[in-house]
Amino acid sequence: MPSPIVLYDGVCGLCSRLVRFVLDRDRDGVFRFASLQSVLAGRILAGHGTSPTDLDTVYIVLNHTRPDESLRARSDAVLFLLERLGGIWRAAAFALRLVPRPLRDRAYRAVARNRYRMFGRYDTCPLPSESTRSRFLDLER
Repeated sequence: MPSPIVLYDGVCGLCSRLVRFVLDRDRDGVFRFASLQSVLAGRILAGHGTSPTDLDTVYIVLNHTRPDESLRARSDAVLFLLERLGGIWRAAAFALRLVPRPLRDRAYRAVARNRYRMFGRYDTCPLPSESTRSRFLDLER
């Protein structure tokens, strides 16, 4: 099974923190990453009828390049990440799943609308460290 791909806003401070959070806790190196500003993300999202210019959510791409490829967005994407990280994060995801999706997504959208003001914005996508660079699919090698 292909690795799940996290599509994130590469210039968002909150999104960059999310990527670092996952990198620090994904001991098996399961997740791969690509910024929403990349050509790869644009192709994937267009294939699902989603606008690649919609930068206000994080996506998880499951089964990339397979016929059953699918996307998870907003709170469902975050819960998927937490579940796969395991341990206490899996328990947190379980608890958050008790909140109905419309309420979770409303809270997600409120944070997304204010993320640049609250967490900052980069002029360009920060580069990953040498040790994690291979997990970023949108970098030229």
